[in-house]
Amino acid sequence: MSENQQKIFFETRGIEFCLSNKSDKENLLIQVMSYFRLHGLENAIKLREANQDSYLVIAFSLKEEYQSQWAPDWDTTRLFETLSLKGFKVKDDLNKEILVSMLLAPIPFQFPSYEEFHSAIQIRHHSVIAGYLAALNFDTKATERPEDYWHYDEDAGFLLNPGQPIIDALIKATQPESMANAYSFSCYRATEYVILLAIARKLNKVNPKLLKRLEARSEKKAIRSGEFHEVFLKEYGSLEEPLPMKYYVPGDRVWFRNPDSRSSDISGYEGSWVIYLGHNLFTNFWKRDQPFTLETKCVEVYHWKDGAYLDQSGELLMNENIVESCVAKTLANPKEFQKILQRMMRYRDPKGVYDQGGCIDTSRESSRLVCPGTSDIKISD
Repeated sequence: MSENQQKIFFETRGIEFCLSNKSDKENLLIQVMSYFRLHGLENAIKLREANQDSYLVIAFSLKEEYQSQWAPDWDTTRLFETLSLKGFKVKDDLNKEILVSMLLAPIPFQFPSYEEFHSAIQIRHHSVIAGYLAALNFDTKATERPEDYWHYDEDAGFLLNPGQPIIDALIKATQPESMANAYSFSCYRATEYVILLAIARKLNKVNPKLLKRLEARSEKKAIRSGEFHEVFLKEYGSLEEPLPMKYYVPGDRVWFRNPDSRSSDISGYEGSWVIYLGHNLFTNFWKRDQPFTLETKCVEVYHWKDGAYLDQSGELLMNENIVESCVAKTLANPKEFQKILQRMMRYRDPKGVYDQGGCIDTSRESSRLVCPGTSDIKISD
């Protein structure tokens, strides 16, 4: 993908409510504006209404003057600075960063009710906290989980032990007291557990029947990989309709693609799956006290090419010590740092193509709807 192809027009769409019953409008406006007022945003909001088929669409977005001041060019990675936010340890600050980021969405976040909107923010909040607390060992082949909660089946994957609560099981697997007790994960599976924990926490409050169904299914066959994506997640953006490169909402699941054809053949280094934590930070499951910024993540993925080597049997492997050394040298050299960012801060190439694309994906993923009557999470037996 050439640099010229990356100059794309974006339009702020924000948050949209699609009401089948137009009489719900007044109550919705009261609830939503009250939530905006709670976060000091009532004067920054632009309201739009439109009839669409049999629905009334009520849309909220950020006024242009606030967008240009807080997030020019849809760059949400600096919101913590422009809004003077203290981060995830201050609940209202994290929720405000989530909310403002959603109000900037070029592809709208759509909800059928205030309850689903509020649940979406809380799930994102839970995802950020779970992402911060996750501490894991990187291994794409190991099969280990806390045995008091999980057991392994060759065909069905890690199964929840009968009668065990899945929330406790996910916490035990991802949040050890120390790295010495950490369990092995791939980054892809790690993001699944973090997101599932966030969804389960919310289901426990608003939809316990669906939580019980999730636990029953988890005792029979793991929901993982492609099925996990289809059951629990919505994807925003595509190669044809990309999101802005620096547009992220706390709680997003994000992929950084390895643009090097050689090192991307190593298992686990095709790319990197992470959770966006807000504050321009992304999870580092292997060193949870050292989360990545957007810039340092780009530099790390770039230097995977330098860590690739052939062992005595001819198998291509990764030397993480070399990668860490190269990253440290780059971060100490401003000129080289900017050169690598210019190379990596581009949209990724399509699958199977390794040309001029960088490591930035065109889409993000977040939870489906969870409330009774409107949830679109379908868990099969």
